[in-house]
Formats: sequence, structure tokens, C-alpha cells
Amino acid sequence: MRRTVTLLSRHAGGGGDGRSIPQALSDVLVCPLSKKPLRYCEASGSLVSDAVGVSFPVVDGIPSLVPKDGKFLEDDQGKSEQDSKL
Repeated sequence: MRRTVTLLSRHAGGGGDGRSIPQALSDVLVCPLSKKPLRYCEASGSLVSDAVGVSFPVVDGIPSLVPKDGKFLEDDQGKSEQDSKL
């Protein structure tokens, strides 16, 4: 925990858009639901759990890994298949 706080403290003063997180931090973070690794998505500025299809926001450089803050990723392929059946 102390290492995480130190990494966040160093990054907070580093400028940038406040959405990205340091690589060292993303290497140790895991999904709170699946306990699998997360990947950082630059396009959405969020951490993504491919294991469960959920993205978690990064606010002011701090990832919010509270399960209720996660959002399900849209499955475009599954959605288009459902639309074609209607």
C-alpha cells in the first residue's frame, strides 16, 4: 500500500492530463472482481479488465477500482448479432 501511495504522489505533481497512470502502478493493479491484470486504455482514460469486460475510471491520475464505479464494455459484435435477429 505504501508503494502505491508513493507512486501516486510522484505522479500527481507530474502534470499531464490527470487521466494516465504510471506504468509501475498499472503493473501491480488487478481487477477487484476477477483479480486478473488490468490494462490501461488511453482512448477512454480507464483501466480495463478483459476478464470480466469492465472498465474502471481514472480520475485525476487515481484509479477508482470500486466495483460500483466499473462500467460494462459494449460488445459491438454481440449487439449487432442481436439487432439482426430482431
